[in-house]
Amino acid sequence: MVTDDKADQQKLQDTVRSRLAGAAAAGKVTVGAQQGGLGTSSSVDITINAANSADLKTASDAVAKAMDGVPGSAEVATNLDASQSVVQVKVDRAKAVAAGLNEEQVAGVLASTVSPIPAGTVRIDTTDFPVQIGEGTHFTSIADVRGINLPTPAGPVPLSSIASVEQVDTPVSITSSNGQRSAKVTVTPSGSNLGAVSTAVSERLASVQLPAGVTATIGGATSQQADSFRQLGLALLAAVAIVYVIMVAAFKSLIQPLILLVSVPFAATGAIALLLVTGVPLGLPSLIGMLMLVGIVVTNAIVLIDLINQYRKPHDGRPGMSVADAITHGARQRLRPILMTALATVFALTPMALGLTGGGGFISRPLAIVVIGGLVSSTALTLVLVPVLYKLVEGRREKKSLLRALTQRPDVVKDGIAGHGAGDHLDWTTGMIPKVSGRRSTSSPAE
Repeated sequence: MVTDDKADQQKLQDTVRSRLAGAAAAGKVTVGAQQGGLGTSSSVDITINAANSADLKTASDAVAKAMDGVPGSAEVATNLDASQSVVQVKVDRAKAVAAGLNEEQVAGVLASTVSPIPAGTVRIDTTDFPVQIGEGTHFTSIADVRGINLPTPAGPVPLSSIASVEQVDTPVSITSSNGQRSAKVTVTPSGSNLGAVSTAVSERLASVQLPAGVTATIGGATSQQADSFRQLGLALLAAVAIVYVIMVAAFKSLIQPLILLVSVPFAATGAIALLLVTGVPLGLPSLIGMLMLVGIVVTNAIVLIDLINQYRKPHDGRPGMSVADAITHGARQRLRPILMTALATVFALTPMALGLTGGGGFISRPLAIVVIGGLVSSTALTLVLVPVLYKLVEGRREKKSLLRALTQRPDVVKDGIAGHGAGDHLDWTTGMIPKVSGRRSTSSPAE
């Protein structure tokens, strides 16, 4: 059944299950999607391998029974449940040889008796018509099949005299892997929390007693999710490395980019916290949002640190600000732009986070929640933690520079101090040689 893309797929599945619950005559019916979001599977599959059919059936039933009632699952099914009734004829070779027949001759007689024999086609005008010999026989019971007469040199004999005829249930399809018979038990999640279902399935599978030589492995959406997490984890590391290299080239420093990258793990903390508050599980869309955050959260810190560095540079023959002054004025100047950009992004993603985007909500909502949570926490850190770390690192460097200057050229330092007015003073805590009051502008050099 093909559903509407804009419809709520989970609600639709629940409606179909509730209506099929009363159709007892229909047998066992399973309901589920063919694939999940972004082309991935929507179910947790357990693949069972065994050397023979008996052990495979025993293991499949044991696993399916153990998975019944897994929290967060809608239904459990195995491909061995799909079976069809067939009439199985087992020829006794000794009796067939005694009657002057072999297995191939018996199969040929049965085939021609049950169904007409194809004899090619005949073309009339431009239409080809199949040609068949005989009409076949319609059997209504197993006794009629056992009574089929087989021609032999000594005369016709009934089929039951040289073979056993029984009605059995056989699987619709037979699968194998590496020379062993295989079966698949499928657990369909009832919601989007695939991780919780996978964990519960793994715990229950570990407690199942399987026959000797039988193996069971978890695949489907679980293995796909693990592969996606691994690939996106590598992408996150690559993104952080690329951002660091670019910032090293821009700031011409190995330490300052590390100060900026501190906001990345704290942004992830805010994103995970908001996922926990909203009850949205961590999945592939959430990790894509994490990847986006690497570039978004660093932007505000770059703007702030760049302005602080500008304040510290000499301008128009005047010395630059001390580290403390540069941080104070830089944070004051960049407060409103940083808050405005963060709030604009948060408000733009709010409709997606509230699930107002229709059928694509299974992708857009987790992504928007991650970006919003990361922006909120990273913005606070940009205005608080980043300046503090900058002060610790650059303030220590500034103090070392002052001590080095006092050691190498004490006369120059004294002359520089004496040349300032009464309103000037030497800030020994920050290492600023002169901190001029009233005569030096504290505005940005860019301004």
